[in-house]
Amino acid sequence: MDLSAISPALLVAALMAGATPLLFAALGELVVERAGVLNLGVEGMMILGAICGFAAAVGTGSPAAGFAAAALGGAALALVFAVLTQGLLSNQVATGLALTLFGLGLSALVGQGYVGIKPPSTPRLDLGPLSDLPFLGRAIFSHDAIVYLGLAATLAVWAVLNRTRFGLSLRAVGENHDAAHALGLKVVAIRVGAILFGGAMAGIGGGYLSLVRVPQWTEGMTAGAGWIALAIVVFASWRAGRVLMGAYLFGGVSVLQLNLQAAGAAVPVEILSMSPYLATILVLAVMSARRKRGTAAPASLGRSFRAPG
Repeated sequence: MDLSAISPALLVAALMAGATPLLFAALGELVVERAGVLNLGVEGMMILGAICGFAAAVGTGSPAAGFAAAALGGAALALVFAVLTQGLLSNQVATGLALTLFGLGLSALVGQGYVGIKPPSTPRLDLGPLSDLPFLGRAIFSHDAIVYLGLAATLAVWAVLNRTRFGLSLRAVGENHDAAHALGLKVVAIRVGAILFGGAMAGIGGGYLSLVRVPQWTEGMTAGAGWIALAIVVFASWRAGRVLMGAYLFGGVSVLQLNLQAAGAAVPVEILSMSPYLATILVLAVMSARRKRGTAAPASLGRSFRAPG
């Protein structure tokens, strides 16, 4: 195994890019779950965002249009989830699983005509002298705008949830929707808004996969990223700052195993490929064992709300 072939600067740069789809999807799911809704359809929303973004970018020649379409695609599937779970009060777990399967199937159907096509490249931001810094320039200051948008979104989600009246209302709905309703909060409207935001964020994450991370369309290309995003929210104890840490941790494991494969590590490729998922299970198991006083999950998570009267 030739570890000298792995450049530390390129490894960090790849880590940031690899973590970005997970970060978007996990931030969106964080907001959804803080509102008391469990959305297991993240994988379906990511893959639908991936094909919608890819198709729009190829059709218009604009990566920006692609990311906008990716957000709309994810939000559209989220709207279906919102209608079923908040309007018709269907089971959130079953509905999310069904929409994941639906998203995977629909994306495969739509994507048949896009196999083998290259999308327009997403340009890197010109950060001037910062890009010329030794190591840091290549590792941190040579990315496209979506990478930095993910970092800004982390700060924005944290600020909204913890420093605004709307964030307080959303968290109140997630903790006790009956009490929140008694205080005059529009529980269903808040939850629907959170669901749509979560779907749009998952769609952007999927769009980043098909437009930047792996600039091509491949059926099932999310490969479980939506499920890892769900695990990151639990790992983060429903806190935005920890979501960033979790996304970079799990994204780093994925990037590292790819680099080890390229370096000819004396480990079966199958074991390296499964390492991100093994790491996910291991981290969740350790956290569950250490959490002795229940969980930090919102008290109303997964519970349907029916307005009295």
